[in-house]
Amino acid sequence: MPLNVSTSATSGAASTPGFDRGAAVTRSLLGYGVVAGPFYLTVGLVQAFVRDGFSFARHPLSVLANGPGGWVQTVNFALTGVMVIAAAIGFARVLGPKARMTSWFLGAYGVGMIVAALFPADPVDGFPVGTPVGPPTSMSTTGMVHFSVGTLGFTALGVSCLVAARAMSRRGERLLARFSMASGVGVLVAFFGGGALSSLPIGILGIWLAVIIGWAWLVVMSRHLYRVAPDPNC
Repeated sequence: MPLNVSTSATSGAASTPGFDRGAAVTRSLLGYGVVAGPFYLTVGLVQAFVRDGFSFARHPLSVLANGPGGWVQTVNFALTGVMVIAAAIGFARVLGPKARMTSWFLGAYGVGMIVAALFPADPVDGFPVGTPVGPPTSMSTTGMVHFSVGTLGFTALGVSCLVAARAMSRRGERLLARFSMASGVGVLVAFFGGGALSSLPIGILGIWLAVIIGWAWLVVMSRHLYRVAPDPNC
């Protein structure tokens, strides 16, 4: 008799829908893609408003890593980079091997943010307070690494958007495909156009625009993939 009770209990447990831990992990990873951009911008903007000498018309957020309190922006870069890498893994888990280029390039952008945290941008154009006003006459090795990594990182982000457009098109998500294509072009044009005119306010505006477009794309894509990912409770 005890044997029959045990068998029955086991059979009942096997027929009860369980919790899919793998699906839960996938959704958690994609959740980081939703919060990464807002987190980065919120932390950066708070610093921009409270730190003396910072001007939205002359400075990108990366220069906040200089001077007293610069460690906050350094940590901001590093944590956001980790979140982007997590999101890239989530992309790979949902989109599968046929769309691996999307996650690879997105992950490269996250790695670039971490490296940028380790090699901060040079002080520039009056920030932090005491820095000569105007474009710098030279660039340190650290600043050069930051600039190079930033260029590679934004290129990777733009390419990630473009290859995601193809992946979304194959999945029949035409609206997201168009959005990804437009985002990729927007990131690349705004960043490189802004970089070419970085000594002018319109150039800084271009860099800001590239940042905003890139983060907006990541939020939209992460939310979509979160919704289509398997429900861990099913």
